[in-house]
Amino acid sequence: MNSLLGRRARILAATTATAGLVLVAGCTSSGDGGGKTAAGGVELAKAGRLTTCTHLPYPPFQSEIDGKVQGFDVSLIDLVAKDLGVKQEILDTPFENFKTGAFLNSEQCDVAAAGMTITAERKEHVDFSDPYFDATQAVLVDRKSGITSLADVKAKGRKLGAQAQTTGEDYAKKQGFDPVSFESSDAVINGLRTGQVQAVVIDYPVVQGWLKDKANAAAFQVVDNLNTGEQYGFTVKKGNRKLLDAVNKALKDAKADGTYKKLYEKWIGPYDASVASPAAS
Repeated sequence: MNSLLGRRARILAATTATAGLVLVAGCTSSGDGGGKTAAGGVELAKAGRLTTCTHLPYPPFQSEIDGKVQGFDVSLIDLVAKDLGVKQEILDTPFENFKTGAFLNSEQCDVAAAGMTITAERKEHVDFSDPYFDATQAVLVDRKSGITSLADVKAKGRKLGAQAQTTGEDYAKKQGFDPVSFESSDAVINGLRTGQVQAVVIDYPVVQGWLKDKANAAAFQVVDNLNTGEQYGFTVKKGNRKLLDAVNKALKDAKADGTYKKLYEKWIGPYDASVASPAAS
């Protein structure tokens, strides 16, 4: 990380850590009374709180809605916090840190939840939970562009965009593109909207969320759905077995009692068990 990114990370951490109590529904507003050991002997960064690193916005997994951070990831981690007898607190951090586990290693966060694909490279730095979501990449284009596929983007010499540091960006590069990198998913859609790029590659559930807006649906269309075999997982500091076990137990219980299905339908869409709920690896 260069010095500029380092400064940005500290500023974000400082501002969002204090805002977390306001943004996250149900977060405690009292002091850190009691110890930092939660149910099951799980050690936490802050007493009474399960601190979650994320990167906003990334709907439908996490975004600010009516002054609160909400979404599929948030709801699932809430289940972990409930089992531990604490409240979840959200810390908005740069996505670059999720690859290295920087905020987990510095104990600013206990868990990271950011619609993050499980990869061998990332496993070198963090421990992943069981997979909780099967993801595909979508190619979204401006309807006026005449683009009909990802290959057509290259054939027509058009510009392709992707979110920086994501598997979507990695996939585009492997296909021979030099994509325009955007810092957030909001910046990706704005880049398409303003003509900076004529097509983007990003996780399909994100595109689904965008197209729920009538204006977006009128302006943009999906021309490719790329099954890249990706699965999302939550992460903890390497070696934090007790917390990892707690996360996996919450996911397993949610799938068994129907809670996962309800949350999936609320945040993602129609539920297909063979696709929506991956088996533990």
